[in-house]
Amino acid sequence: MMEWKDTAEVVVVGGGVQGMSVAYNLAKFGVKDVVVLEKGSICSGSTGRCGAGIRAQWGTEMNCRLGLASLNLFEQLEEELGMDVGLNQCGYLMVAYKESEFETLKKSMALQNSLGIKTRVVSREEALEICPGLSADDAVGFTFHERDGHADPFLTTFAYQEAAKRLGVTVHKFTEVTGIRVQGDRIAGVETSKGFISTRAVVNCAGPYAQFIAAMAGVKIPNYSERHEIIITEPVEFGVCPPMLMSFSGNYYIQQRPHGSIIGGCSPEGHPEDFENRGTADFLEHMSRTFVKVLPRTKGIRVVRQWSGMYNMTPDKQPELGETDVKGFYLSTGYSGHGFMFAPISGQLIAELYTKGTTSIDISMLHYKRFERGELILEPAVV
Repeated sequence: MMEWKDTAEVVVVGGGVQGMSVAYNLAKFGVKDVVVLEKGSICSGSTGRCGAGIRAQWGTEMNCRLGLASLNLFEQLEEELGMDVGLNQCGYLMVAYKESEFETLKKSMALQNSLGIKTRVVSREEALEICPGLSADDAVGFTFHERDGHADPFLTTFAYQEAAKRLGVTVHKFTEVTGIRVQGDRIAGVETSKGFISTRAVVNCAGPYAQFIAAMAGVKIPNYSERHEIIITEPVEFGVCPPMLMSFSGNYYIQQRPHGSIIGGCSPEGHPEDFENRGTADFLEHMSRTFVKVLPRTKGIRVVRQWSGMYNMTPDKQPELGETDVKGFYLSTGYSGHGFMFAPISGQLIAELYTKGTTSIDISMLHYKRFERGELILEPAVV
């Protein structure tokens, strides 16, 4: 049990992958006194419930830059953090079922190519080589980027935590933030279920609860949380679906984990907000039908379990990243289902902003005030 600290230079709220990446990067950049507060156990929220994908195939320049930078970091993360992160780069195969969707994918591909992301259009024959179990006779086109893939959210988060602890970061689990003290226009401290911590900087990495933590500091963000469901099957022979299969009109993402289990999810209808993360029989039936349609070989295999997690959504499906009008209060929020894949770069950017005042990727357009100004950056590539 870590000894309680009642002062800190920076308090990070949230012990998921975002919080741990921020804490590690702050310490790596020389910040001596970082405390992470997590109301449950590490990786117990959205991170531990996510689909685990990582990709650079996006429809906006901002997300392409973040996606590529994160891929670059993921590829050397095991070496940097000293622990396996479960990286598996079998690519993302995008499947279009409408000509208009295929045109959007090709337009996005041109943008990706201009930024150094080597996405390409593949033929149906090559799509079947990439994904031997695929049945997509009704598809009109495919794009593929071989550096995309997935990593293990638990291993990644724990690797960040252990590396952060070695650099002196304090982690308080089962410690809920109950209030944030602001004096004048700046942060003064954090109230918790275990006592007060005096600090002049707080980073909000609270995932589905980000809007509530922001409100404690007097900052209004237009975020809302959606329940998304996932199923996972028993292990079957690897090679049925090595890449992450993804379709926006088909409304699915499906991938096979290295040990053989197949995992899949889709965007929910009606976008339920449900902090109890319940599962539904309707989803189980819908996703099972999708599996059998897209991967006919899965017919008859057993679903081992299903679970839910929360996407913390913003109106344009892009994150809020940076300092707010309350001095010392930073946001790394609103990732709209992509917090895991962006965590390596977002943690670095927050640390750069805090320690240097500038960032290696210009994130000014991700300032939370863009919503008030009407400067939304709509991302088309979200499931």
